[in-house]
Amino acid sequence: MKLVWQILAVVAVGAIGSQLTLAVQDNPWLCLLGGGLTAVASILVYRWVVGRTERRQVTELAPEGAPGALMRGLVIGVAMFTCVIVNIWFLGDYEVHGYDSVTGAIGLVGFMAGAAVTEELMFRGLLFRLVERGLGTYLALVLSGVVFGASHLFNKDATVLGAVAIAIEAGGMLAAAYAATRSLWLPIGLHFGWNFAESGIFGTMVSGNGEVHGLLDASTSGPELLTGGEFGPEASVYSIVFGALATLAFLVVARRRGRIVPRRRAQRAEALATLAR
Repeated sequence: MKLVWQILAVVAVGAIGSQLTLAVQDNPWLCLLGGGLTAVASILVYRWVVGRTERRQVTELAPEGAPGALMRGLVIGVAMFTCVIVNIWFLGDYEVHGYDSVTGAIGLVGFMAGAAVTEELMFRGLLFRLVERGLGTYLALVLSGVVFGASHLFNKDATVLGAVAIAIEAGGMLAAAYAATRSLWLPIGLHFGWNFAESGIFGTMVSGNGEVHGLLDASTSGPELLTGGEFGPEASVYSIVFGALATLAFLVVARRRGRIVPRRRAQRAEALATLAR
């Protein structure tokens, strides 16, 4: 029952905020405001409902170190997508035609902030964290990644390749980032940095959600496996490779810090073995 209340509260705030932001998407300043308010409201509701139902301090959203973690995530996300787009450009499949819209990029800051926060709270803060308790880090990472990827099949220009790519590069990477830090701030910053670079800076489609207007007026062409096709560069093999490498790096950090959670059955076996010694 606790889980139901948590999911309902976070999903409700995210859904309402998303609809309000979409309603004012033609006004960049209102979109910025709406997305920002959605992000703040989602965090406050998550902290309240999780703290109340689990009767604990919500350490995954502790304010200490939040600005630094958000900034590190932002830098990593922007850098990773820049590497993806540079590889596509190097093959001649990404072309910049000029500048597009500064105000459009401003609106995308709000839209992507709201999306990054609500998705991280739902998929890493709730789904991954709670599944990890019983199944351990690795299985929780796989299962939450699959669900995260599948959720993108409802987007306008969704493709199976895109959903699989999202499951691997984003579902895995963001869960591993949470496991390494036991904080949601780094995944939130990473998620926002990647999405904003994709849309607000380089002007490409995000997760099959249709055309966007960012700082650059650009287009992609060429093999879908390399460019991602209508889904956007997230479905590119480059995104999958960079995302998988980042996932492995975060898991190595998590293991070194002793933050990998074993399966509950393995935990019991280890405890019995310790008692028998």
